[in-house]
Amino acid sequence: MNNLNGLTNINIELTNKCNKKCWMCGRRKVEKENKDFKNFYNNEMDFSLLKEISKEIPEGIVVQLHNDGEGLMYPRFGEAVKLFNGQIVNIVSNGKLLLEKFDEIVDNLDTLSISVFENDDEGEKQFEIIKEFLKLKGDRKPYTTLRLIGDVDREKYKDLGIQIITRTLHSPMGSFKYRKEPTVPEIGICLDFLNHLAINSWGDVSICVRFDPQNLGVIGNIKENSLAEIWNSKKRLEWKKLHIEGKRDKIPLCSYCKFWGVPTGN
Repeated sequence: MNNLNGLTNINIELTNKCNKKCWMCGRRKVEKENKDFKNFYNNEMDFSLLKEISKEIPEGIVVQLHNDGEGLMYPRFGEAVKLFNGQIVNIVSNGKLLLEKFDEIVDNLDTLSISVFENDDEGEKQFEIIKEFLKLKGDRKPYTTLRLIGDVDREKYKDLGIQIITRTLHSPMGSFKYRKEPTVPEIGICLDFLNHLAINSWGDVSICVRFDPQNLGVIGNIKENSLAEIWNSKKRLEWKKLHIEGKRDKIPLCSYCKFWGVPTGN
């Protein structure tokens, strides 16, 4: 089968390296408790593989160039963005490299979201970087938003003149134990599962971008099968049937996840 009906969003992990140690990040907890993961989180996707993936992505869908890492750390970030000129290209970033990667971001990316979280020791420095970036960027793309995670005072960010998005915090180890009850869609089926895929820097394809150190949500590898084959694979279709029947608890990753594909504001 070569159809990707229903796929509207795909995350592609350019790198799983990260230049920030967020206190509420699950991977930092995993790295501390398991030395093997310190080596795992040190990978970049081969550019040749990225080029092959880009040929399979339908036009018009959302491509987000991040997953477990800071996408701006990818050495060929600007070139990576240009591979997806028929899609809506986004990245969610911690913002540390906004000025260093300015020429690869501005007039290149379509949208950018900068994550700001509560009790960040680097919060003031981040604010100054964001302010300078927006000043230099002016009205040029990317359309930029701020994602305030947890208990963040939004007043100081209002004068920046950009869209502010709020998100509630959950457990570092996955999308559960939310501070606020997650939003559930009327159809009772996780929208992330219905329309989303994620490819990590090794080529593993997962059903969503939830934190998954045990790879419970992996349904294939893009080096072995096409994106359409994985999207229409027996495993995914069986899991889709369980979602429709209200039995997501029978799916390893979904069994403990409380996210329904609808981000919940703080």
